[in-house]
Amino acid sequence: MIASIQAEHDLSPIELGSLEERLQSDNRRATGCADDRGLAFVIRDGAGHAIGIAAGYSWANTSELTLMWIDGAYRGRGYARQLLSAFVAEATDRGVRRIWVSSHDFQAPGLYEKAGFRRIAELAEWPEGHSNIILCKTIEADSAL
Repeated sequence: MIASIQAEHDLSPIELGSLEERLQSDNRRATGCADDRGLAFVIRDGAGHAIGIAAGYSWANTSELTLMWIDGAYRGRGYARQLLSAFVAEATDRGVRRIWVSSHDFQAPGLYEKAGFRRIAELAEWPEGHSNIILCKTIEADSAL
């Protein structure tokens, strides 16, 4: 069988999910850690429409917040802080020791810093003219009890 590489920039969510599951299966096998789970909180308006989300996952005593967003019409009401607090609390309940997040300088690095995240790295010129900031929050051992 000959393998070929081709551009497929619009994989279906089902196929992409299947491939991600195969990677996660390999990771579980390599590390012996099989506790990976999604972690997400959503805020909805009165009509049930999502107006904000904090989503990511936990695995191997670590968590990553991969998606944090509030609809522009609802910003400035404390929703991001509430979502972040809920995400951190759930991760802590799961025994997570570290939570990672990436935020561009024009997004919300200050929100994370106010919540106890520390800047670990700053990748300049990503995107051009801006920085991508990597932050981490370490959960104290006794707060996870």
